[in-house]
Amino acid sequence: MRHLKHHDLNATRERLRDQVAHALRAALISGELRPGVVYSAPTLAEDFGISATPVREAMLDLAREGLVEPVRNKGFRVTEVNERDLDQYTEIRALIEVPMIGRITRSAAREELEALRPVAEEIVRAARDHDLIGYLDADRQFHLSLLALSGNDRLVETVGDLRKRSRLYGLSTLDESGELIPSAEEHLELLDLMLAGDAKAAEKCMSKHLGHVRSLWASSASSSSAEANSAAGRTRKRSA
Repeated sequence: MRHLKHHDLNATRERLRDQVAHALRAALISGELRPGVVYSAPTLAEDFGISATPVREAMLDLAREGLVEPVRNKGFRVTEVNERDLDQYTEIRALIEVPMIGRITRSAAREELEALRPVAEEIVRAARDHDLIGYLDADRQFHLSLLALSGNDRLVETVGDLRKRSRLYGLSTLDESGELIPSAEEHLELLDLMLAGDAKAAEKCMSKHLGHVRSLWASSASSSSAEANSAAGRTRKRSA
């Protein structure tokens, strides 16, 4: 796995766990670690060239994020997300986030909204620079920070959990096609509408953005399926 074998892990003991977790997230996003597959800490540690302890600790961090789940005496299974799950997560997010965006537009101070512009710009920069980890980190920060302006901590916690459960696999395919950039730019569009005080338009933009994100998931799933079918076809031809 290129994200593992070529990742620089010459770090202090304090940073090693975080670097391993970062490398594993990158491998998940690229599709090198596959949904449904069980990976053992010792095996991954061999790829890193380190002991199993920091890898196991990093995998536990990912388990808390909902990215993997422990499998007794075997390791960790990369959690799977199906189309029905994604539809339900998107529906719940729309029910929460769309009307909340309208409320925040009406109540938030201008300086509170403007403070999020650097984060929105970072999302666009990361998309253009093909920085997938940076993209997801900035995207999460923007959405949750925006919702935090509602003053409802439980709402932010709920949406944060939904986002963890519906993260993207195979994001690199979308990055290569350039489809991430239009989605990234929607954050700036949303922010401008909110700063203009147009609550209705902001709600419409948020609804469009969530629909766009869902279509990205569908495109990713279709690409992965097509790739798998193509590989299976090549295997059958070689066997014939």
